[in-house]
Amino acid sequence: MVDIHDYDIQCIEQEILWKYEDIRFDYSDYDCLLSLRKDMINKRVLAHQEEILPDIIAFNDALNEALHDMYGRAHRIWDSIKDNEDFGEESEVTAKCFLSYDYPELHPIQGEDRQKLWYALCDDEWNCLYADGVTLPTLTLPRDINSSFEHFIGMDCPPPNWNEGLDRELTKDLHLTSAFHNLFDHLKFAITDFIYVREFETEINVEIRRTV
Repeated sequence: MVDIHDYDIQCIEQEILWKYEDIRFDYSDYDCLLSLRKDMINKRVLAHQEEILPDIIAFNDALNEALHDMYGRAHRIWDSIKDNEDFGEESEVTAKCFLSYDYPELHPIQGEDRQKLWYALCDDEWNCLYADGVTLPTLTLPRDINSSFEHFIGMDCPPPNWNEGLDRELTKDLHLTSAFHNLFDHLKFAITDFIYVREFETEINVEIRRTV
C-alpha cells in the first residue's frame, strides 16, 4: 500500500483537526489545508494507480447503485405530487447524494481521530461545493424530468468514461461517472478518502410554492 500517512500528511491533518475544533476559524485557511492535503496524497497514490484500481471499481459501482436508487425515488415522489392541487403549480423536488456520515471501515488507515477528520472533510463550509452532494448539478424535478439516468450520471456521451486525471489506459473501460469526476476533480477529497466508501446518504426535498 502506498504510504498516504507519512509525517508531512500527519502534520497537515493535525492542523485540520486543530482548526476544526477552534471556534476562531477562518474558512480560507481550511480551503488551503484541504487542497494541500489532497494534492499530496493524490501525488503519491496516482503514481501507483494499479494498487487502488479494485477499490475505484467497487466505489464507482456502489455510487451508481446509490444514485440510481435516489433517481428512482425522486421521480416516484414527483409523480405522486405533480398533479396534486394541494402542492401548488410550482412545486419542486431536489435530490442530493452524500458519502456516508461514517468514516469508511475499509480505509487502510484507522484511528481515534479518523471520524473527526471525516467530519471536517465532509463539512460543506470547508468543502463548500459538497453542499450539493456528489453530483454536479443536483437532480431537480421538474427541470430534469426528461433527463435519463444515463444523462444524470454523464454516461450518455462518448466515450462514457470520466477518467480525467487518471491513467487513461488503465481506466479506459471503467465507465467512471460524472459524480466520480466531481469528487475526484472538483471537491476537496483525496482519492483515497472516497474510494473506500460503500454506503451513501440521500436527501430528497419537496418545495411547495403557493400564492397567497
